[in-house]
Amino acid sequence: MKPDIHPEYNTDTKVACACGNTFTTGSTLKEIRVELCNQCHPFYTGKQKFVDTARRVEKFIERAAKKTAVAAVRKGKKVKKAVVTAKKAAEKKAAAADKKAAKTVSEAEPVTAVVETGA
Repeated sequence: MKPDIHPEYNTDTKVACACGNTFTTGSTLKEIRVELCNQCHPFYTGKQKFVDTARRVEKFIERAAKKTAVAAVRKGKKVKKAVVTAKKAAEKKAAAADKKAAKTVSEAEPVTAVVETGA
């Protein structure tokens, strides 16, 4: 390795967290300021903590609620298909009944012509 090109390593760097926790570690910096540490990070504490900027969480919740409301009102494909098939079946049934009624009317009384011959 080349001499005099590497930064100096400090073994007693002070780390200060936004929650107030401080500890020492090794680093090339003399002092470090952080927002989250092992005392306040949700992974280590098991508590839910939102670092929310510009209402992102609230906006997401509003969008999700809007989508579920629209989905509750809207009909799905299966419902629409069932309605269409029911209409088609009703139309077929009506057409068959009309055809049967027309057939029975034409077969009911055959018209016969009586021809009288005058002799």
